[in-house]
Amino acid sequence: MYTLGINAAFHDSAACLIENGHLIAAAEDERFTQIKHGKRPIPFSTYELPYHAIDFCLKQAGITLSAVDHIAYSFDPFLLVNPGDEKRPWADIPFVRNTEHDKDSEPWRNLFLSSIINAPRQLVDGYPHHLQSSFLNTRTNDWIWHFTDHHLSHAASAFFPSPFEAAAVLVMDGRGETASSSYYVGNQNGLELIQQVQLPHSLGLLYEDVTAHLGFLRSSDEYKVMALASYGEPVFVDEFREIVRLTGSGQYEISDPRLSERFGPQRLRNAPFTAHHFNIARSLQYVLEERILELLNWFYEVTLEENLCLAGGVFLNCVLNARIRDKSPFKNVWVQPAAGDSGTALGAAILKDREERRESKKTSIMQDVYLGPSYSDSDIQRILERNKIPYIKMHDIVEETATLLAQDKIIGWFQGAMEYGPRALGSRSILASPLSPEMQAKLNEVKDREDFRPVAPVVTEEDAENWFVGAKQSPFMLFIYDVIPDKATQIPAVKHVDGTARIQTVNEKQNPLYYRLIKAFERKTGVPVLVNTSFNTLGKPIVCTPRDAIECFWTSPFDALIIGSFLIQKDYVNVPERMVLDENLVSF
Repeated sequence: MYTLGINAAFHDSAACLIENGHLIAAAEDERFTQIKHGKRPIPFSTYELPYHAIDFCLKQAGITLSAVDHIAYSFDPFLLVNPGDEKRPWADIPFVRNTEHDKDSEPWRNLFLSSIINAPRQLVDGYPHHLQSSFLNTRTNDWIWHFTDHHLSHAASAFFPSPFEAAAVLVMDGRGETASSSYYVGNQNGLELIQQVQLPHSLGLLYEDVTAHLGFLRSSDEYKVMALASYGEPVFVDEFREIVRLTGSGQYEISDPRLSERFGPQRLRNAPFTAHHFNIARSLQYVLEERILELLNWFYEVTLEENLCLAGGVFLNCVLNARIRDKSPFKNVWVQPAAGDSGTALGAAILKDREERRESKKTSIMQDVYLGPSYSDSDIQRILERNKIPYIKMHDIVEETATLLAQDKIIGWFQGAMEYGPRALGSRSILASPLSPEMQAKLNEVKDREDFRPVAPVVTEEDAENWFVGAKQSPFMLFIYDVIPDKATQIPAVKHVDGTARIQTVNEKQNPLYYRLIKAFERKTGVPVLVNTSFNTLGKPIVCTPRDAIECFWTSPFDALIIGSFLIQKDYVNVPERMVLDENLVSF
């Protein structure tokens, strides 16, 4: 039985395919289209489905859409539609919003809901022509379509892949159908809803509001606000406490932020940052952490569970996650690595797969997220030769790459299957040495990023606690740890201004090549740590295909690209004499 999960209602469009409880593939559509987040989260884009991600998942299974048994869409429009209204041949969608007299805060709701309700028909009729082989001759009655509650999809994505048999599960994002925060308890019987916070009250939407006020892109750049906060002081804590008020029993209310009235004019994009902007970000982050910890104290008292699972875009905030890890009453914390909306494709598919198979046990733990496309050396060599790109066939990828890194070279690293979720975790990464204090600034220049943005370290799992205070297994780069003071001078590139680092740990089972590369770098330098940042540039998603990687490399000041077994450099001294070709491979 094949179950296809789809997320498309807002942003981070994604698809996931499960066969009889086995996760076959998962990917975000942005990686194929190279449009960040897939689309903007507005009513006029809701009809856009993740066709490219679906096509990839189907090809991984060797099937077409008609062979799928169930499709689970991670939003239930019927929670917002009056019974029978969906059958009306017309709806009151305005041509122009009457801003003076229209009290409806969502005048395009019918357009939004119509796009979702009609998604099954759009799926079989609206696919791009070049993906025809996966979608051709498919009808809506080839499979059973299911609309799945958005927050329940988030919760399922967090609990069922987690290592826990039972856990409290908290979902927080901008919004679901009617809720912004949902509390569940997960066990062998499934997920039980305990409490919800209803819209318009939303900590996620408040964070989005402040993101826009600070001159960043709403529903996209919230992580920049988190980074900015480290430079500020919490001088506006009282103001944000007035905005976010706890009302008991896991509930909170968000008053009108009136950000311009409270904090002055909105910062314009590309305007300079001031201490005032840093302080706004720091104060927001402080109150977010404070309020969520108080909510978690209530949640623990209600559930008495030792384990906590987290999902929803709010929990892509690794500083918040570390505070929860260290200060909440829960003993163990696990965050879905695709905690944003892309993860709901996984959650929806899991829910429907379990329901249809009448599964009563937790059967799998998410050990890694290497669920996307991969390319063989043959695939890569054909592309290099077709595009007349000089290259070197490496004899020892690990040793030769470690040598370049030890020479302070910045490396594009393209290996194996692409990651699912927003983090580059050693398949589509830019790697560098952490030994130089200038490396963070160099990488931000290479990626055309803001100066305040930190870069993250990857460290071997067994060495993590020797370099980062209290570090435990952290394979998905979702928590921060303090850098051990006497180690900080050895890895200055990855230490943020507040003394922390957002680490990724890796062991040999998770990613053998990546792990061996770090160990080789350690043999050359004495340091089992590398800089790992995502393989992309400003405003673009992480690269997916060899073509994406090559284009990014040639339009950015990297030093070298390691793509499969091949090395491409921008210094071509003697390259023709050193180039190794496989005569058995046929060029395009």
